[in-house]
Amino acid sequence: MKGLKRKGQQKSCNVIPGFGLSMGVTVTMLSLLVLIPLASVLVYSLKLSPAEFFQLIGKSVVRNAFATSILCSFIAAICNCIFGMILAWILVRYEFPGKKILDGLIELPFALPTAVAGITLSKMYADTGFPGKYLAKLGIQVSYTKVGLTIALIFVGIPFVVRAIQPVLEKLDGSYEEAGNMLGADRRTIFFRIILPELQPALLTGFGLAFARGIGEYGSVIYISGNSAKEHTQVVSYVIMQKLNYVDYASATAIALVMLILSFLILFIINMIQVHQAKRTA
Repeated sequence: MKGLKRKGQQKSCNVIPGFGLSMGVTVTMLSLLVLIPLASVLVYSLKLSPAEFFQLIGKSVVRNAFATSILCSFIAAICNCIFGMILAWILVRYEFPGKKILDGLIELPFALPTAVAGITLSKMYADTGFPGKYLAKLGIQVSYTKVGLTIALIFVGIPFVVRAIQPVLEKLDGSYEEAGNMLGADRRTIFFRIILPELQPALLTGFGLAFARGIGEYGSVIYISGNSAKEHTQVVSYVIMQKLNYVDYASATAIALVMLILSFLILFIINMIQVHQAKRTA
């Protein structure tokens, strides 16, 4: 009986003090900052009839903006997965002067105002900037095109991939690589058969976050994209701001609802893939 009491007492002592208060504050803040604003978009969109909703979404400007945002965000997320993995590998596996500085610079797109990044990138890649003037001599125009838009999305999205992969690489057991080397596997086989499967969940997480961030990005792309309806360089966030400036709240809300659903679907698919991957490697 004494042993049972001790176990019960020990179990009750492990409960975090103030759990009810902490949980209440958490739920309240989550509701005020996330759930209620998202629900308001849904409630306002339900005031539109299905015919009105699809008519607003089906406009050519809106369709082109969605196509541009999704395509450029997808390409940028793929590039971020490649270069983000290389950056994370260098930061984890190598020691070199300035490593701490480089590691800190990865966070720069988070700290830097996105409008500042957009202005800087547009000036850099313009015909008078560096390296834009050299690219212009080769007949390559970056600023005010989809190429410049993709570069801006790579800039804002690469920290998601690096910070998702970096902790996994730090905890990755090097004995598997040594075993593969002892069994005669070359470097390519070791990477694709041993290392990459361990990095896939983190890589998919980084891809999903970078992709979702790119679709809704505004500040860094508003200047470098050019916002040309003719050249199809308008992004979805710019179209929403344009509708709000014209006091067209119905169109802005309909577009926002599609973006909200799209973001949820992306994150849901990524989470399902991670669950499946975790069960397969368990």
